[in-house]
Amino acid sequence: MLRALEIRDMLIIDRLDLSFQPGLNVLTGETGAGKSILLDSLGFVLGWRGRAELVRAGAAQGEVTAVFDLHSGHAARLVLDEAGLPVSQELILRRVNTADGRKTGWVNDRRVSGEVLRRLSETLVELHGQHDDRGLLNPTGHRAILDTYAGTEPLMAETRAAWSAQRVARKRLAEAEAALEAVRAEEDFLRHAVAELDKLAPEPGEDADLDRKRRMMQGAEKVRDDIARASQALGYEGAEGAMADALRWLEGASEGAEGRLDGAVAALARAMAELDEAGREVADCLEALEFDPRVLEDTEERLFAIRGLARKHQVLPDELPALQQTLSGRLNALDHSAEELDALRAALREAEAGYDHAAQALSTARTEAAARLDAAVASELAPLKMERAVFRTDLSQAPEGPEGRDGVAFTVATNPGAPAGPLNKIASGGELSRFLLALKVCLSEEQGGDVTMIFDEIDRGVGGATADAVGRRLAALAEGGQVLVVTHSPQVAALGAHHWRVEKRVRADVTTSTVTPLDLPAREDEIARMLAGDTVTPEARAAARALLAG
Repeated sequence: MLRALEIRDMLIIDRLDLSFQPGLNVLTGETGAGKSILLDSLGFVLGWRGRAELVRAGAAQGEVTAVFDLHSGHAARLVLDEAGLPVSQELILRRVNTADGRKTGWVNDRRVSGEVLRRLSETLVELHGQHDDRGLLNPTGHRAILDTYAGTEPLMAETRAAWSAQRVARKRLAEAEAALEAVRAEEDFLRHAVAELDKLAPEPGEDADLDRKRRMMQGAEKVRDDIARASQALGYEGAEGAMADALRWLEGASEGAEGRLDGAVAALARAMAELDEAGREVADCLEALEFDPRVLEDTEERLFAIRGLARKHQVLPDELPALQQTLSGRLNALDHSAEELDALRAALREAEAGYDHAAQALSTARTEAAARLDAAVASELAPLKMERAVFRTDLSQAPEGPEGRDGVAFTVATNPGAPAGPLNKIASGGELSRFLLALKVCLSEEQGGDVTMIFDEIDRGVGGATADAVGRRLAALAEGGQVLVVTHSPQVAALGAHHWRVEKRVRADVTTSTVTPLDLPAREDEIARMLAGDTVTPEARAAARALLAG
């Protein structure tokens, strides 16, 4: 609910502080008094695109502040949360327009863009009038209006999910077909490369292992003679035999040496053990250096084959096994592509059937709701003196999308036998106002009372009993919510719960607009003026009292 509106230096308003209430709030005044400026100022703080020049002449900047009350489940809270803004029961919007055209906005003292203000405005305010292109007169929004009336959100969620599943299935099939086409273009290469890799069967680390063996065999002849001589020197004919003799002699003499040779005997025994280990290591090395020349030839041949294939595919030798696996996988996919494509096509058919089912259920719900809405609007048109007019919700085939495949348009025929046409092209100004009001009354229960509804001279072109019917519909809309009406109709003004008069004053050649809240006597004066014009007669006052009492 809009609780307060503060305007500073906007057009012909120098300073204005307004406090609004729940229920039906009416603003009246002479033409040109500044009623539209109030709406322009409210639209400015809500981020709407409007007049370019708003700052009052001579002022450095204009400023508008709007204060709204938000209950715990208000849709504006979600917008605030998504924008990373503080959320509380009170929402304060402030926007400044400098004389050079720069605009700056704040939400609860946090600076925001005009886009954030506009998103908030969609949850806070609805503006309706004879030239309303933001709401009921805009055909692009008729489907959303019908969906709100029909309560189709669960069906919409199913349709969106089915649409998404269908898109995913179609994308997967297209990707698989494109991949298959690319693989088919290189099928000959793949079969040759995989056969070549399978035949060679390279293993990870094999290149380094083969290179080590090759170098060892190449250097074996050079070092083998020295190792053999060392082995002989270490053996029984060499050091091992001499040390064995020395150990045997010392052990025989140790009894007569009274223990003086014990250390030497022990040390020599240890040396014999180390010498034996060295001999075994040398012998093992000699055995390892024994090779068949054909083994060297085979090793070099495989090493060169691995390196040659690596160069051919422009990879490192150790990357050949991974390449083999990759190319084999692509070839396997090609060989089994028919089965994969059949499965993907089946999945797409299933997704399409799911979307068709969901979209059809949504279409059925919309068709049934359209009939109910047409009947509800017809019942509202009769009290508005348009009982012969026909309102119809037309459904048509539209391109498929996440919200179904229905086009929705509100059409009217103002007289029996007359052709139906778009709402904003067939009806006259007064008729259009009543169509909009009847439709809004029918939609109000489904749309709830979160939004402040503003009607800008929606009663223009009607009077008498029809104007009274318009006012009573507006009052009904305001029950449990808030409605602001800019009106020239005394019948409508008399039904307001709260009344303000907008006046234009000229002082010292400066024109300003003021807004004054009216008590009961002042309301009587204002409604009498609206009935009689400049000269208020006793009859006009009596009529004003009757309207207020009725």
